[in-house]
Amino acid sequence: MLHSDLDKGEGTVKYTLSGDGAGTVFTIDETTGDIHAIRSLDREEKPFYTLRAQAVDIETRKPLEPESEFIIKVQDINDNEPKFLDGPYVASVPEMSPVG
Repeated sequence: MLHSDLDKGEGTVKYTLSGDGAGTVFTIDETTGDIHAIRSLDREEKPFYTLRAQAVDIETRKPLEPESEFIIKVQDINDNEPKFLDGPYVASVPEMSPVG
């Protein structure tokens, strides 16, 4: 959530979002500043997103504060099960074998 101290809840502030995935992966509620992902994220596809957000005066369209930059780091989950395409495989390890 993005929030400006100058936003008194009177509808005079508009929040904007730009950068990697703004509008396609992430969206911002222009009135409240709430930021949401609008689709699933995959770390293998893109490990992080750099976004910029700003509060602007709705009438003058001038920035109320400097632009804020932040990075969203995507955490990895094991969503791809291992596949063994040329199996079956056969292996053996002698007892008391050293590590490696």
